[in-house]
Amino acid sequence: MSEPTGLRARKKQRTRDAIADAAVSLFLERGFDRVSVNDIAAAADISKPTLFRYFPTKEDLVLHRFTDHLGEAARVVRDRTPDLDPVTALHRHFLAGLDRHDPVTGLNDHPEVVAFHRLVFSTPSLAGRLAQYQIEDEEALADAFGEGIRARLRAAQVLAVQRVLARANWQKIADGRTARDVHPEAAADADHAFGQLR
Repeated sequence: MSEPTGLRARKKQRTRDAIADAAVSLFLERGFDRVSVNDIAAAADISKPTLFRYFPTKEDLVLHRFTDHLGEAARVVRDRTPDLDPVTALHRHFLAGLDRHDPVTGLNDHPEVVAFHRLVFSTPSLAGRLAQYQIEDEEALADAFGEGIRARLRAAQVLAVQRVLARANWQKIADGRTARDVHPEAAADADHAFGQLR
């Protein structure tokens, strides 16, 4: 009797999560460059080939958390109501993320999130791989805006603004402030930045 597809998918996701959690724990404890793929496989109690079936690169063990947000800006633009300007929709979406303390906005003071961002920002290979994700996001957003150079420029500007805002928010929290304390500044900065985009 074969295993139901839903159960198989859930098991696969649990395995994927367990591998990633083991990897991130090791990376936060020792540093990205001091942890080998063999160390991760041993900690997750799997073989190295199994690990690579779930994560093609060592960097993906960390950055898979960003894939939940891949194409998000493009979805916001495509799913907006017809009467809403695309930049206004993106602005509102970013503000809503600040209100939720979504880690992608940089406005999250949970110690693990702060440490995770520090790991990503301070490891050149992770920053490089993250840049690849950002290029994919930019292409998707440009497609949602339309065609031609203006759509590509607008997409690049929006994503640059979001990246700068998130990094500034994270830095304030990494310097010891709370998300609650930073929130009013973060919202004002977002209002200013998106205002300039318009």
